[in-house]
Amino acid sequence: MTIEWYPGHMSKAHEQMAELVRRIDVIIEILDARLPVSSANHLLAELRRNKPWIKVLNKNDLADPVVTKAWVRAFEQQTGIRALPLSAKQHREVLQLPKLCLRLAPTRGKPGRPLRAMVVGIPNVGKSTLINTLAGKAMARVGDKPAITTCAQQIDLRNGIILSDTPGVLWPTMSDQGAAYRLAATGAIGANALDYTDVGLFAGEFMLARYPDQLLTRYRFPELPESPTELLEQIGRRLGCIIAGGGIDLHRAAEAFLRELRAGKLGRISLEEPEPTAVEGESDVARDEAGIEP
Repeated sequence: MTIEWYPGHMSKAHEQMAELVRRIDVIIEILDARLPVSSANHLLAELRRNKPWIKVLNKNDLADPVVTKAWVRAFEQQTGIRALPLSAKQHREVLQLPKLCLRLAPTRGKPGRPLRAMVVGIPNVGKSTLINTLAGKAMARVGDKPAITTCAQQIDLRNGIILSDTPGVLWPTMSDQGAAYRLAATGAIGANALDYTDVGLFAGEFMLARYPDQLLTRYRFPELPESPTELLEQIGRRLGCIIAGGGIDLHRAAEAFLRELRAGKLGRISLEEPEPTAVEGESDVARDEAGIEP
């Protein structure tokens, strides 16, 4: 199936972001460290106005550490961009972020001149969790479903930094269905917009090709399944996803498999690795999604 998901509030959120960029000093973009390109807002490069840009690689504890290091190197080759891997739930790691903001805008963060930072990120990437960790209390709504934050709000961190929290936004069309399926696999797209069996088969094919040893370790297979369908069938049998007559409920098996993948029970994995064209701020993909002519 073709995955499309663009709740109505997201169009308004893009307008809010465009206006906010004019007034802020630093952009903080929260990415999923497991898929930094697919989880990026490709319109942001056009809105940036050359402001310092921090790419926070959140959920770093779930991502392949070798691949994450490669992403950091790739991003920091770009002018004005810094990359910061962390887990939004870890207070000590998150404290690196305000320090980096102040280094990037050294004339701000003083009495009467607060540093103004805009926090952006797609749904369910951990943006609200990171804000709450920075603030030391629940300032932004957190949930395990995407599109929890639906309007912009300002948060004074009381350390010379004021955050503008924006709703999680995707982009109106998903021409790259590979990216859409990667987003669906990690839980960034609403359940009503995807077919769990299809996404489970997609994730299974990837794991068989890229991380077969982690499948063997998690499910104790005597040998690796030969296909994504066989993988889901064997997982379903082990997890009790049985239907009348002894068959396997592939939908339930796929749901269980994706829950385990999202929770890190299959080990630390990355769904994307950097390529020279994949991290360009004005890549062809970004231009296509924004409807901008080359």
